[in-house]
Amino acid sequence: MAVNRTLSVAPMMDCTDRHARYLLRLITARTLLYSEMVAAQALVRGDAARLLAYDAFEHPLALQIGGSEPEAMATAARLAEDHGYCEVNINCGCPSERVRSGAFGACLMAEPETVAACAAAMRAAVAIPVTVKTRIGIDERDDPDFLLAFVDTVAAAGVDSFTIHARKAWLQGLSPKQNREIPPLVHARAHWLKRQRPDLEIILNGGLRTLDEVEDHLDGVDGCMLGRAPYADPYLLADADRRLWGVAGTGRRRVDVVRDYLPYVRARLAEGVPLHHMTRHMGGLFGGCRGARAWRRTLAKGAAAKGGIEVIEAALAQVEEAGAACTAEPA
Repeated sequence: MAVNRTLSVAPMMDCTDRHARYLLRLITARTLLYSEMVAAQALVRGDAARLLAYDAFEHPLALQIGGSEPEAMATAARLAEDHGYCEVNINCGCPSERVRSGAFGACLMAEPETVAACAAAMRAAVAIPVTVKTRIGIDERDDPDFLLAFVDTVAAAGVDSFTIHARKAWLQGLSPKQNREIPPLVHARAHWLKRQRPDLEIILNGGLRTLDEVEDHLDGVDGCMLGRAPYADPYLLADADRRLWGVAGTGRRRVDVVRDYLPYVRARLAEGVPLHHMTRHMGGLFGGCRGARAWRRTLAKGAAAKGGIEVIEAALAQVEEAGAACTAEPA
């Protein structure tokens, strides 16, 4: 099953849940979206139907899994495939202590044979692609040969697509947020890896903020993954389909995105989902536009008061009353 990874949005805990992904899909039809990381053991022992739930509109959609036990990872991969995900990704990049205590995430860079065993078991269990997201190194082990040895070991198990977060991870002493900011970015390492292993698909992640940057990097890697930037400003993806795939985008203005999101919000509210679970992803939609501050303030106050769909309608009215230039057609 072919998956186009020219542009993707990174798996981010507490960010890329199903509500955020639905909102992003209203803006870009082609960009590959990733779930938050889900622990394999949670799927095997818990409520897989709830953890894997999504709207079909979110496709193309990949699931990221955390774990280090081949049997559990294979079971989790089968569940992902059964639920219709187009890819399952192994997390070898998260440096948080909670993840590390579960024996997965960035600490697995020190155990490439374990990752390879998991990948082999998963590939034997499913027909969808099995991919890996990793850092360029951990702690003092951040030289190119360390990364290459890790990739080669895992690739020998049949993985041919690697997303490289181009920072090393400090496993102790830094918080996950600090690990996204303090270790320096080395984008050139991903480009180097692609030159060393041209038969592998190499996706660059880390610090990318604009489509201009994405296009610049595509000369040396196969794709780019954006993270915090589209979460903070979802509308930066509005022109992605045209620029990266040469096809018409969704054509929705910011105000259209909000209006087309309302039926989804109504449906989730009817299921008992709190409003703030949806509105917390919308704050940056009018960034740089007149009325943006009133938009954010109205959403925040209304969600805190446990309001309903009228909160979003009132916030949108604030933007429209401001005569925002951002109600124009997308580029």
